[in-house]
Amino acid sequence: MIITVTLNAAIDRTLDVPNFRLGRRHRSVEQTTLPGGKGVNVARALKRLDQPVIATGFVGGQTGTRIVEGLTSESVPNDFVRIAEESRTNTAIVEPTTGEQTEVNEPGPHVGEVELELFTDKLTYLAQGAQVVVFAGSLPRGAAAEVYGRLVRELRKKGLTTIVDSDGDPLRQAVRAEPSVVSPNVLEAEELVGHEFNDDEDRVIAVREMVELGAEEAIMTVGDGCFAQVLVDGAPRLYRVRVEPRPARSTIGSGDAFLAGYVACRYRGSAAEECLRFAVACGAESTEHLGAGVLDPAKVERVMAEVEVEPLEQPAEVS
Repeated sequence: MIITVTLNAAIDRTLDVPNFRLGRRHRSVEQTTLPGGKGVNVARALKRLDQPVIATGFVGGQTGTRIVEGLTSESVPNDFVRIAEESRTNTAIVEPTTGEQTEVNEPGPHVGEVELELFTDKLTYLAQGAQVVVFAGSLPRGAAAEVYGRLVRELRKKGLTTIVDSDGDPLRQAVRAEPSVVSPNVLEAEELVGHEFNDDEDRVIAVREMVELGAEEAIMTVGDGCFAQVLVDGAPRLYRVRVEPRPARSTIGSGDAFLAGYVACRYRGSAAEECLRFAVACGAESTEHLGAGVLDPAKVERVMAEVEVEPLEQPAEVS
């Protein structure tokens, strides 16, 4: 079983608004409202990929009830800890002709020590029947930055595969806990390693730096695919994986679909190159849909034929 952890779950509203301009009145031509938060999006995509998954984390208030009911209606198994404060609502506006996107994310509820302890107990219980745990997204107010790191350490002791997709200090603390995989985007990776990337050589060096910081494997998503350092027969291997850009309806949540594809393929025991190829295909196909974590498995298989996987040489030592 695969567990996805979303400590700052949300209701995500995505609005299709032609000719969107700040300061103007608009009417949306289409909207999608779904349970959200990165881990929830990963769980949705995993379910669509027919993988055994359960979503957990925190939910609160009427919004929390909507999150649980929404996931249940999508047949996504879930087991959340109820908290006192209201879960957040996020809004994204997509301009369909240009593809430009504007996102407004609420900070989310405050969680207390007792609620964090209840969640730790919940995760420990669920982990008894799991092989993979994905920690994804931001932390709610009141949760210390080392929460992901502490949980990663506990689950590593139990022999579970741990995967982290976050940013800022929570990501930094989690990497120090030596997770199995860390999967940031470019901006998150720049913040993690402490410098900007000017070219592909910098990006290749960056995934190695993330491994040197503690992660066993590092996968950095970019607009047309990813850079990755993964283990093949116990040895580190570098890859550049890409697919030709395609007309996108919305790129919101494409990174979550990417991660779900990688996790699904890895859970099936596929080779590293195949996992990366499938992940990029999932991320690319998801951009044809409105709503994070939404993808069509049949179309993913067709996109896979377009994905190129290029093995790379290890760069010179970082000075």
